[in-house]
Amino acid sequence: MAGNWLNSGDNAWQLTAATIVGIQSVPGLVALYGGIVKKKWAVNSAFMALYAFAAVLVVWVLWGYNMGFGPQMYSFVGTPKPVFSGAYELSQATIPAAQATANFPMATMVFFQFVFAAITLIILAGSVLGRMSFKAWMLFVPLWLTGSYVIGAFSLWGGGWLAQMGVIDYSGGYVIHLSAGFAGLIAAWVVGPRLQRDRESFLPNNILVTLIGAGLLWLGWDGFNGGDPYAANADAGVAVLNTNIATAVSLIVWTVLDVMYFKKPSVIGAVQGMITGLVAITPAAGVVNGLGAIIIGVCSGSIPWISMNIVGKRFILFKKVDDTLGVFHTHGVAGLLGGILTGILATPTLCKAYGLSNPGGWFYGNPHQEVLQLIGAGFIIGLNIIVTYVILKLISFITPLRMDEQTLEIGDDAVHGEEAYAFYGEGNRKPVLGD
Repeated sequence: MAGNWLNSGDNAWQLTAATIVGIQSVPGLVALYGGIVKKKWAVNSAFMALYAFAAVLVVWVLWGYNMGFGPQMYSFVGTPKPVFSGAYELSQATIPAAQATANFPMATMVFFQFVFAAITLIILAGSVLGRMSFKAWMLFVPLWLTGSYVIGAFSLWGGGWLAQMGVIDYSGGYVIHLSAGFAGLIAAWVVGPRLQRDRESFLPNNILVTLIGAGLLWLGWDGFNGGDPYAANADAGVAVLNTNIATAVSLIVWTVLDVMYFKKPSVIGAVQGMITGLVAITPAAGVVNGLGAIIIGVCSGSIPWISMNIVGKRFILFKKVDDTLGVFHTHGVAGLLGGILTGILATPTLCKAYGLSNPGGWFYGNPHQEVLQLIGAGFIIGLNIIVTYVILKLISFITPLRMDEQTLEIGDDAVHGEEAYAFYGEGNRKPVLGD
C-alpha cells in the first residue's frame, strides 16, 4: 500500500504526460521520419525510431535510470543498477542526489524519464537516416545512452554538478536537444554521407504523413514540458502555455522567412519552424513569462532558419557532413539558443514557482545566470563530441557503420525485405535500383 504521500492527481498527470511524450516517438517520429524521407528509405527510417524506443526501455530498467537519476556515484553520474523490485516501484519517487521527492511512485518516475531518454536517440537518428547500417544502430543505441545521455541527465537533472551550480534546463534543451544535435553531427560525419544522388534529391515521399507525425510531436510536447514540475500544479500550466506560444510564433516566423527568401511557403519549412520553437522553449518553458515565450519564438524561427538555409549551404563543414534531416540546426542550434535565452529571460517569480533558488536571468539583474548557461552548454557539447566519436569508432571494429553501395542503391527492400508502398501484386515486380 502506498503511504499518505501519494497524490492521485499528480500521479494521473505524470502518467498522462509520460504517455503523450511516448506518443511523440511512437507513432509521432516514426510517422514523421517515414514520411519525410525518400520512398526507398521510409521503412528503414521508421524502424530505426521504433527499435530505439524499445531498446532504450530495456537498458533503462537494467541500469540506465539509476545512472541518470539514482544515488550518486560521481558528480556527473549515478550508480548503475536495475529497478526491478516491486517494493522499489511502489515506493515514493525520489531523486536522491537532488534531494527531491514527488507525490507519485517510483514506477511513474522511471517511465516518465524513460520516454525522454528514448526520444533523444530517435532525434539523433535523424542525422544518419538513409545510410547507417541497422546492425550498427542496434549497438549504438545502448552504448550512447550509457556513455552520453545518462551523464547529461544526472549532471543537470539528477542532482549532479551542473544542477548544483545552478544551470537551468527546465525540460531538456541541453540534456536532449543540444546532445542530439551535436552527437548527430558527429555521427553523420563518422558514418559518412548518403549516395550523392540521394543527397541531391531526397524529396519527402508523403508530406501528409509527415504532418501527422509533426502534429503528434507538437501536442505531445505539452507532456514534454508540462510534466517537469513533477506535479499537476500552476507551473505545469505555465509551461504548457509557453510551449504553444513559442511554437506558434516560431512556425509563423519561419514561414514568413521562407516566403521572403524562397518566394513560396514550404510545409516542410513550417514543420522545421515548429520543431525549432518546441526545442528552444524547452529549457525555459516554466521559468519565462508569455512575453519571454514570444521572444524565444521569434529567435527560434529566425536564427536556426539562417543556420540551415544560409550558413548551412555556404559553410564547407555542412557541405561535407551529411546531416540528413538537419538535426544540428533544428535541435543543436535551437537547443543552444533556448539555453542562452533562458539565462536572459528567466523570471525570479517563475523560478521560485518551479522550486529553483536562482534569482532569474540577466534581464532581472542576474547576469551570472548567463555564465552558468554557457558552462552547461559547453559541457554537453564537449561530452557528446567525444563520446559519440569514440562509440562509433568502437562499433566500426565490430560491424560496418555504413551500408554497402548496392544496399544504398536499393534501400528498404535490400535492408528489410519490405517496402512502404507495395500496391502491386506479390511477385509481379522486382525492385529497381534507385526506387
